[in-house]
Amino acid sequence: MKAAVFKGAGQPLAVEEKPDPTPGQRQLVVAVDYCGICGTDLHSTREGPAMLPCDSVLGHEFVGEVVALGANLEAGWEKGDRVCALPFISCGKCAACLAGRPFECLSLGCIGLDQPGGFAEYVTTCEHNTLKLPDQLSTLDAALIEPLAVGLHAVRVGGLKAGQRVLITGAGPIGLAVALWARFMGARDVVVSEPAEDRRALALSMGATAVVGVGDTLGEQFADVAGGPPDVLFECVGAPGLIQQCIELAPRGGMLVPVGVCEQPDTILPFPALIKELAIQFAIAYTRADYETVISMLAQGRIDASAMVTGVVSLDEMPAAFDALRTPSDQCKVLTRLR
Repeated sequence: MKAAVFKGAGQPLAVEEKPDPTPGQRQLVVAVDYCGICGTDLHSTREGPAMLPCDSVLGHEFVGEVVALGANLEAGWEKGDRVCALPFISCGKCAACLAGRPFECLSLGCIGLDQPGGFAEYVTTCEHNTLKLPDQLSTLDAALIEPLAVGLHAVRVGGLKAGQRVLITGAGPIGLAVALWARFMGARDVVVSEPAEDRRALALSMGATAVVGVGDTLGEQFADVAGGPPDVLFECVGAPGLIQQCIELAPRGGMLVPVGVCEQPDTILPFPALIKELAIQFAIAYTRADYETVISMLAQGRIDASAMVTGVVSLDEMPAAFDALRTPSDQCKVLTRLR
């Protein structure tokens, strides 16, 4: 099979031939239709402690069609099933796996990090982390399930209630997904802080009730459009200093949900959070229930995230598109088309 392979920090991905995967017990092989490029992929190919080994195949936002069945599968799987998957290789037997929380499995491996991922013609998934797609859900729309599940999980762990005011820093794919779900869940105000004009427009198309700038006047800007301070703050950038800024902006008893991946050391002053009795709840990944909700809402037409897709490239075009995403641009979610 053809795959885009990581060759080392500072080098472009290389499209190479790799052996076709063979499914193990309770595994499926999926022919990939689309795989999204994620910020985590970019982080994992930079020099640093999170950098992947040379010759890794990344990609965890994939959808496709089952083409091979492993042994001891539960009844109901057939070749040709359209599927997506939580990108985890887990035991399927522990309490966390049985509760639909494979990210907490003690034997966890991540597809696209520890195991070959979806920037390839085929990928192997675990049966218990794979979900069938309804007929009414297009494969292209299904390619957004993973980032939408990240946003939904963040909103859920933040305990968002209808009528609350929400501030979101950053209008990248995850910030946009949080905005969509915050509006869906009944937030009174969904205000996104973003400097780039193209992404500000995207935020308004995906649920934001207002967009504001960044900087020292963020609190005043928010109050001007929402009439008061934010009840729940979602930090979706991951830059040093932003958690502290959110602590300072939050009201007494507020909720702060850091979602962005910060690759550098950061410093906070806990005293303001202590005085305000803030709740700080970090959010990462998702549960099976998050995936199921996203699939259902997309299939029913109750959410529309199609505006998030700003580019679709072939596997041969993907290395150049991948490197281009390292520099800020008007791109948001770029998908690699494998078939």
